[in-house]
Amino acid sequence: VATAYCQGTVTATGTRPNDRTIAADPDVIPLGSRIRVSGLDDRFKRYNRTYLVSDTGANIQGRRLDIYIRNCAEAREFGRRSVRVAVVR
Repeated sequence: VATAYCQGTVTATGTRPNDRTIAADPDVIPLGSRIRVSGLDDRFKRYNRTYLVSDTGANIQGRRLDIYIRNCAEAREFGRRSVRVAVVR
């Protein structure tokens, strides 16, 4: 399951979030991993891409991801969506 967030200026790895930033549970997908997200419908297909796991979050546990989207209105509109994930590296 993927959600989206727009707040924050520094990630758990100490970098600034950008359009390739994603948060994951480090017990499931370690920080620094590259993952490919796919399976999003036409409305959000632009987020079907490769991300760098560089953030965590209190609510990001287990098989849940949080995609950084700079525009807060769009992040709220993203909601909660089912996705497919492949670890690239």
